[in-house]
Amino acid sequence: MTQPPDARPATHQGYPCEQCGANLRFAAGTGTLTCPYCGHTQEVASTDREVREHDFATLASSRRELPPETHDYRCGACGAVTTSDRLSHACGFCGSPMVAQVEDLGIVQPEAVLPFTVDRATMTSALRHWARTRWFAPSALKKVSAAEQAHSVYLPHWTYDAQTTTDYSGQRGEHYWVTVTGTDSEGRRTERQERRTHWYPAHGRVARFFDDLLVTGTRRVMPEHLAKLEPWPLAQAEPYRPEFLAGHETLRYDVEPEAGLETAKSRMERVIEDDCESDIGGDEQRVHHMDTAYTAVTFKLLLLPVWIATYLYGGKAFQVLVNARTSEVIGQRPWSAWKITLAVLAGLVVVGGVVAAVAWNGSR
Repeated sequence: MTQPPDARPATHQGYPCEQCGANLRFAAGTGTLTCPYCGHTQEVASTDREVREHDFATLASSRRELPPETHDYRCGACGAVTTSDRLSHACGFCGSPMVAQVEDLGIVQPEAVLPFTVDRATMTSALRHWARTRWFAPSALKKVSAAEQAHSVYLPHWTYDAQTTTDYSGQRGEHYWVTVTGTDSEGRRTERQERRTHWYPAHGRVARFFDDLLVTGTRRVMPEHLAKLEPWPLAQAEPYRPEFLAGHETLRYDVEPEAGLETAKSRMERVIEDDCESDIGGDEQRVHHMDTAYTAVTFKLLLLPVWIATYLYGGKAFQVLVNARTSEVIGQRPWSAWKITLAVLAGLVVVGGVVAAVAWNGSR
């Protein structure tokens, strides 16, 4: 990582077509850069790099101050200068794709990327199926499948590895049964079995290695929605190459790696608590205290591909996400009050008919 850049426009990369000179775009699912005008294709350059994890302990010493949140682009096609907080986007004047030279920006550089494999046609088909299967949604929801404003975006994520060792204390509960006597309403003696629990002190040590625990690196998309797009085929991630970004937007992270690690640790803690309970054994468990040591902590910045469609209904914006590797669709949706009302009325009619039928049969 380098010092923050000065005020000059950041350098960026373009990929001119060898045949007509237009700017190439990475075509989802093809592994090639494609010219939108003449159709010429060029292979994405191969690399002998491997995806590497970085020692988290060296992060603080490598960064002297936070870099600026935005930077200037100078378009290589038309010369226009625009200010952006993205790592890749289209020129606002001529539409040419531009990819920042990330090493010039003073930020943590992407280590890996999952390239787009779901193209626009496949995405549209997935949206259409999703819209058709939303019960009680207004008919206008079907229009989302033809949303031309849907755009392809790489979203930043952090991954963390850590070896954890946890000393815990708690209690192990073991069930036993006792016979309880009493009397019923008529004064007769009764007996029943009642379960009780005897608690014993418990303590011990558990260990677990966490591999590629994924944490969202942007606040621009709700984390709970992104989490529903999982699982991602992380084993298929490619070493970062800027060609994969050409023609797609790429958000710059706004969750710093230190904050991401705290989120990762909170998620690790829930898993570790389950390990403690399993180690305690018995019929029930209580974990009172955990002291966890984290060693061999590593991290990397990973870019994941998502189609984002936004549509308006009733004056409110709704967002739909499509996993651009698996076609999984997660989204917000409006509810149709009149469809719900009709369904309730139909249900009441059915119930009324059943009751009437039972009454008629009983009177025969």
